[in-house]
Amino acid sequence: MMRLLIGLVVVWLFANAPLHAADKTVKVFILAGQSNMEGKARNALLDYQATDAKTKDLFAHLRKNDKWVVRDDVFIKFLDRKGPLTFGYGSPGCTGVELEFGTAMGNHFDQPVLLIKAAWGGHSLYKLFRSPSAGLPEAMLQKDLEEAQKRVKQDNEKNKKDAPLPTLEDIKKDYGSSYRKMLAEVKDVQENYAKLFPELEGKTLELAGFVWFQGFNDIFGAQDEYASNMQHFIKDVRKDLGTPNLPFVIGALGQNGSKPATGGMLTVREAQLSMNEVPEFKGNVKAFPVDVLVDKAAEAMFPNWQKEPEWVHTGSDRPYHYYGSAIWFNRIGKAMGDAMLELSGKALAAGAAK
Repeated sequence: MMRLLIGLVVVWLFANAPLHAADKTVKVFILAGQSNMEGKARNALLDYQATDAKTKDLFAHLRKNDKWVVRDDVFIKFLDRKGPLTFGYGSPGCTGVELEFGTAMGNHFDQPVLLIKAAWGGHSLYKLFRSPSAGLPEAMLQKDLEEAQKRVKQDNEKNKKDAPLPTLEDIKKDYGSSYRKMLAEVKDVQENYAKLFPELEGKTLELAGFVWFQGFNDIFGAQDEYASNMQHFIKDVRKDLGTPNLPFVIGALGQNGSKPATGGMLTVREAQLSMNEVPEFKGNVKAFPVDVLVDKAAEAMFPNWQKEPEWVHTGSDRPYHYYGSAIWFNRIGKAMGDAMLELSGKALAAGAAK
């Protein structure tokens, strides 16, 4: 009888014990970059390949009962859209790396996961994503000012207007504007997450990682400054978000696919990969090449895509958008997830060692 009473007391204590702190947290990951972080694989392509005998096995883990899984443990906010993670959270009518990345995070962590995606097509690290400590490129500011004033003068003459000429302060406003918008997006979610996602009310957000997928617009003249700008960016993100060792994953530029990267693309790709060698980033930054994950079927078909009836079942965009390949985007998203979990494991080990 005594053993029975003790057993009942133990059961009652466990049932009524306060939740462990981990049970009240939400793992938050920021996904930032330009158009390829938006996501450019068309949903119609995913729908087709997820049911086609030749490719459906690649998507089986993302589907249930012939439908795309809608996660009840992973949520996403992408600018004006929000909800449980499923396919379709890329550019309008498209899906991106968030699907496989979020799936990996949701499968790994016991806590709920929240993805905050801040991505805008065509935005360079050199200018719009430029972070504060990188400073301002004075020579380029003057060049931008001269070009802007010339455009306004020509427009005034052509249309008989008297619009004021841009000033240097006007030009400076663009530099870092996307960086600031990204931070504002994160702050907005942090302050309003319970309203945005009622399922998370009463929990505490924990910034757990940052994923960067960007670089194409920097290959046209800004490539030599990329490594410096990337270091400044990582340090500034961590400082401004108050997370000194925030795990940082970089999908290194890879639109070259099976062909060797050259010119500005090679320079930016190598600059991104060089973050692995920065001493203070050891164990908390992981950059990896995405060209090795190329969808070779889409790559081979693209040169004659207009004459290929099967193109719509293989790719959905241009090479600079990784052919809009659902397979390539999914591979990149999974690799980002693997890299993040590797860094998360190192962070936990470092914390335990202290």
